[in-house]
Amino acid sequence: MSGENRVALTGRLAEVGVLRTTPGGIAVVQCRLRHESECKEAGKNRKVKAEVESIAFEGVARLIAAAALDSPLRVEGFLCAKSARSKKLVLHITNARFAEGD
Repeated sequence: MSGENRVALTGRLAEVGVLRTTPGGIAVVQCRLRHESECKEAGKNRKVKAEVESIAFEGVARLIAAAALDSPLRVEGFLCAKSARSKKLVLHITNARFAEGD
């Protein structure tokens, strides 16, 4: 079974963990993104506020780990269960770009 699993989200860095290395030598950082927007739903505008648990690897992890809290950014990635035992969703960031002047 194959399907689409892509996420694009703008927000601000609400929390950034310590950059660490996996046993396999891969750089990884956990972070939390704060998102606020207004979306149309059922013909009406709805204010959306959410914090999204996220994780990034290698170059993207280094970029995020070096950023200041509350930095505005746009991320792309996919959703995955946190672990085999936890069905909680985590955003795996595969691309991040910091917005200037936002």
